[in-house]
Amino acid sequence: MRLVTFETPSAPARIGAVSDNDSILDLNTACALYLRDVEGESAYYRLADALVPPNMRALFEGGDTSLEAAHKAFDYARHLDTEASGPRREIIVHPFGQVKLKAPIIPKKFFHTAGNFREHHEEATKAGFSHPVLPWIVFFQNVDAIIGHEEPVIYPEHLTQELDYELELAVVLKKSGKHFSPEEARDYVGGYVIFNDITARDIQRREMKSGVFSFCKGIDTFCPLGPWIVTADEIADAHNLGMELRVNGKSRQRSHSSKMSVKIPEILSHYSPMGYSAGDVVSTGTVSGVAAFSGDPKALYLKPGDVMECEIEQIGVLRNRVISWQEAYGHKPTALATQETVP
Repeated sequence: MRLVTFETPSAPARIGAVSDNDSILDLNTACALYLRDVEGESAYYRLADALVPPNMRALFEGGDTSLEAAHKAFDYARHLDTEASGPRREIIVHPFGQVKLKAPIIPKKFFHTAGNFREHHEEATKAGFSHPVLPWIVFFQNVDAIIGHEEPVIYPEHLTQELDYELELAVVLKKSGKHFSPEEARDYVGGYVIFNDITARDIQRREMKSGVFSFCKGIDTFCPLGPWIVTADEIADAHNLGMELRVNGKSRQRSHSSKMSVKIPEILSHYSPMGYSAGDVVSTGTVSGVAAFSGDPKALYLKPGDVMECEIEQIGVLRNRVISWQEAYGHKPTALATQETVP
């Protein structure tokens, strides 16, 4: 399934699954209908809210039980007429053009991996940018910076003049756990999603003097995630996926998930002593081709009006436009103290 969080003009965010006819099926309502019509349950709404709640993180907190119930509801609803409705006459089938996709999930924790693709580390070293990464590092992403498909990245020109992109594959955990082995890690993988790790390189250089960076990647809207979560059963091998990032239609990053130096089971196991909650997200690192490490960074850094398309095979395309601060807020930004002036 391709799991989405969506909004309609008349309803707050709910979860759905993308159907073959380019529509979105409301999974919570579909589950209630399935329980009533197929299972013969009388308390079908209460059971549907428990099995397939209308919130993505709550769905993953239900683990395999909830994911299996969502699959049943989806398989049932995808064969219904497009005019079919739920037990209370709710709309089940929503045409894409009538909904707005949001970030598919807002995790409790977002584990960020850096330096895992050696090609990216090597280009950073050649550019004189990076400190040693052996073989990768971890930090937490700001979950409040998460945005979804087609939502804008706001350029904070009062903070940075070197806005960059980083295409990444990310993993969504389907259950909580800690202290588990790489061999056990497969049992925790609920699905995969595309992540664009927007980075202010000038801020990053200042932060890296201390060997730590976070602010440069955690500014508001710097975490595009989407367009949906593809459940793990749909992807036979997450280390066999083509990856490409385009800016205004031109390829900037192109690589393959097989080039990870540390594979997903090892990454998940290594971070597990910190403890996972169901619905947590773990990124796996970016590939080569970022603007900062090119021959002409200034020509390639993002600017307002640029459109980024992040594509990963078997998942889809995550698209976001860069807009100016003034376009977003209707006024110029207020000057703030820089890191260099803060005692």
